[in-house]
Amino acid sequence: MKKHLALVCIALLSSGSFAKTVTNKSPVADQVGYSFGYLMGRSNAETLKDIDLEAFIAGLKMATQDQAASLSDEEMARVLTQFKKQAEAKQLIELKKVADSNAKIGQAFLNNNAKKAGVKVTKSGLQYQVLQAGTGKSPKATSTVKVHYEGRLIDGTVFDSSIARDQAAEFQVSQVIQGWTEGLQLMKVGAKYRFFIPAALAYGQIGSGDAIEPNSTLIFDVELLEIVK
Repeated sequence: MKKHLALVCIALLSSGSFAKTVTNKSPVADQVGYSFGYLMGRSNAETLKDIDLEAFIAGLKMATQDQAASLSDEEMARVLTQFKKQAEAKQLIELKKVADSNAKIGQAFLNNNAKKAGVKVTKSGLQYQVLQAGTGKSPKATSTVKVHYEGRLIDGTVFDSSIARDQAAEFQVSQVIQGWTEGLQLMKVGAKYRFFIPAALAYGQIGSGDAIEPNSTLIFDVELLEIVK
């Protein structure tokens, strides 16, 4: 990492003007500087968009030329801590907006979906549809099961699928999201169900990774293959 940053600094220093135009006809040093700068900017776009890039480059130049900083280490630490707090607060506000929007969209979807033929609703708010009835036993919360499944957002985006991987999943019924724990115990071995899971029974206001936003309502097609002994 330090080696890469050093190369970026050298490239910046050799590139002259901050607004220099670089093409594939430019000197190699300019192309290298531009490439490192562009890739660095793209991978840190969220952070860099809120700072003064000319000040950023001025700091790089002074540091690589071993010049004394115009801010003390304590001052830099203080302002960076403040910037981080402001950025986190801004991010929380944005996440809340997304969460609120998803909650409204999800509730409207569930309200409409509950009226469809074949859809059943439990006391918890879990909705399910029997795609294929099973003939075996039903698992308990302590049971370990083997299933095939596909998970989708309500816009149809698939975020996970054991079917696509051609590899069934095996886990204890109580060790998954609440909607699954409840829904699996309604099934019999051999059954295929479609679960419509409210956010409160899934990943709630936190979400999961980049694919599942806060307060996302989820749809799962699940086939209960067996209860593992």
